[in-house]
Amino acid sequence: MLIQPLINRTFLLIFCYFVKNLLYFMLNNMFYDRNTSLLEPMNAEKMEKQIGPIYIVSGGKGLAGNNMVHSLLIQYPNNNVPVIIVPDQYEEEQLTDLVEKAKKEDGLIAHTMVNRKLRYFLRKECEEQGVKHIDFMGELADYLDEKLQIPSLQSPGLYREIHQQYFDRIEAIEFTLNHDDGMQPQKLVNAEIILTGVSRSGKTPLSVYLAMYGWKVANIPLVNSIEPPKELFEVDPRRVFGLSITPGQLISHRIKRLRSINNTDNTKYVDEKMVMLEIRNANFIFEKGGFTVINISNKPVETSANEILNTLANRFEYRGHRLDSPYPQDE
Repeated sequence: MLIQPLINRTFLLIFCYFVKNLLYFMLNNMFYDRNTSLLEPMNAEKMEKQIGPIYIVSGGKGLAGNNMVHSLLIQYPNNNVPVIIVPDQYEEEQLTDLVEKAKKEDGLIAHTMVNRKLRYFLRKECEEQGVKHIDFMGELADYLDEKLQIPSLQSPGLYREIHQQYFDRIEAIEFTLNHDDGMQPQKLVNAEIILTGVSRSGKTPLSVYLAMYGWKVANIPLVNSIEPPKELFEVDPRRVFGLSITPGQLISHRIKRLRSINNTDNTKYVDEKMVMLEIRNANFIFEKGGFTVINISNKPVETSANEILNTLANRFEYRGHRLDSPYPQDE
């Protein structure tokens, strides 16, 4: 019976102590100048804390450290702290130069060095030069070394290398969603596959399906009386696929769409003569651009996707993916 009141009182004392120290910190570091009376508020210029840059140092690409730093910086609105990623640090000389630079700029070094020798060297350099540093990996790595008794590979970027296919897929999906339905036509040149066709011909479902397998896809809608973007005729036509569909199936798809949005009054959208005209105009554009025509009528999306991918594989290196060659290019 006496224990609970004692616990409550202890908790209250700890809470009051915490609040007291928090208020003291705020008064002395945030709202008032140390060199003025507590009754004199700081002006706007003095309230802006100017600090040096945060250098994110890594033997890989610095993505893990960058995420850590930004996940904390976002808690401080309008902080304007410069963040500089310094990737691919393999040599002691690189780290020495970086520490000297950070010292001159009153910066902080946050690092994710998985190579033990370089990690210890960087920590030593920072301490000798008086540069503030934060080791995201060291303490955990030392703990795992002790507990697991397994030699560490100490290979920078290993996680991303092993999971590269996953990261490529995410990048492809983001690209495809950002280039759906004619968005950003100026970036069509970056697409690996470009789909074009009339409304409800299956461009978006096919685009997303291909993106799930790591392909960067853009799609361009063809609408009567509206010129397609000029970029559609400037890209490599071997990467452009025109989606063809029978009038009956197209009308069926459009009726379902109109019902789903409760817009059955739009008879022009499903008028047979208008649909026939749209399909004819789309075929003219396919022929003008020299695009490959894929008939998607009564086909599951995976069948159309396989047809496109097999065509690309026969036309390009790397089965159609845009990849940099690992071999040196002759000048």
